[in-house]
Amino acid sequence: MRLRFLGTGTSFGVPVVGCGCAVCTSADPRNRRSRHCLLLEDRGAALLVDTPPELRLQLLGAGVSRIDAAFLTHVHADHLHGIDDLRIFSLRGGAPLPMYVAEEFADVLRSRFDYIFDDEIEREPYTSAPEIDLRTFSAGEEVEIAGLRLTPLVFPHGWVNSYGFRCGDLAVIVDGKSIPDESGAALQGIDTLVINALWWGDPHPTHFNVEEAVAAAQSVGARRTFLTHLTHRLDYSDLKARLPEGVEPAYDGLEVEV
Repeated sequence: MRLRFLGTGTSFGVPVVGCGCAVCTSADPRNRRSRHCLLLEDRGAALLVDTPPELRLQLLGAGVSRIDAAFLTHVHADHLHGIDDLRIFSLRGGAPLPMYVAEEFADVLRSRFDYIFDDEIEREPYTSAPEIDLRTFSAGEEVEIAGLRLTPLVFPHGWVNSYGFRCGDLAVIVDGKSIPDESGAALQGIDTLVINALWWGDPHPTHFNVEEAVAAAQSVGARRTFLTHLTHRLDYSDLKARLPEGVEPAYDGLEVEV
């Protein structure tokens, strides 16, 4: 299975608009971070994790022409509001694209994007919208998506939940502040972990900082860990040099074999 990091930034992205800091003005392409997005590819099938606002540009940049399904971690705008860019896949495929979301988010999607999910809304001639087959999952219950067996896991993310998953020896925690006991038990013995980490030092109420992310990785026994959802307070080279063995920052375009 191949894991591709299409985006590794937070809701602001990097560079941040109007910021002249060393990271935002860096010439290192690994310091340019679009909003977070992952692609899992296995045996010819492709699963997209989240639909950020830059999705079209991310797909073009990575040369992605096929998506078989999408997994939505939560309904914050930086993880969702590129949903219209799924339109080409349902048009080209001639069938609705499956999108998997937690049951608690289904009504939010139907309300926020009624032009997609409400069949009673008539579209103007010669216009189109994504055709999406909305499917729900529950934490801890295995589901097969695009030929991959995923166990969705819940992680507190401020006032809302965020859903990561375990898929074989890979685990993903896109947004989260802590690992509940049940999710932690399901993560034991993983080989590869993807986890969010905003910055060094200052605690954040809804995300791990770097120290917390490293401790979380150690608590579940991950052999290697990739930090993502990184802010402009983290320079790639400096961060990589300071991290312990087995932990490294991800960057837009990184590909990992799992």
